[in-house]
Amino acid sequence: MESSAPDDLEAFKQAFRRHAAGVAAITALGPTGAPVGFTATSLASLAAVPPLATFNMSQVSSAWPAMTVGNHVGIHMLGPRSRHLAERLAADHDVRFRGDHWQPGPHGVPVLSDVTAWMIGEIIDVHPVYNNAVIVVRIEVGGVGEEDEALLYHERRYLRPGLDA
Repeated sequence: MESSAPDDLEAFKQAFRRHAAGVAAITALGPTGAPVGFTATSLASLAAVPPLATFNMSQVSSAWPAMTVGNHVGIHMLGPRSRHLAERLAADHDVRFRGDHWQPGPHGVPVLSDVTAWMIGEIIDVHPVYNNAVIVVRIEVGGVGEEDEALLYHERRYLRPGLDA
């Protein structure tokens, strides 16, 4: 499948930088058993029954080899109090899991501490699209943490919601 860029690629990128999105963290165990993870602004609920979620990712991500059907992933919703987790998982992959900010959860999947909610699920479908992919996850278990405001990503910055519109 051949990729083509819009005539004004910078305008396309700018348009999506202006679209605020919630921030989630995705974790898994890679093929070697080492933890992998990244931040995602593409998390969405796909269905309530059965509970399904989706997220998008790049196939050049260091976490890509873990995104196979049958593998399990952790999905973590982040608030302003857990912004440090978003920053850590956006850093170099060698330092993402250094420290005590996570513990092994069901299926050994890394579960992050101090998140507003977390879920563990099985990858049931992977849809490659050019050099990216849509990952579909069937949620098996989860929990909620302390209530917090939303953490948004907008114009390359982490923000909390401001005034009502």
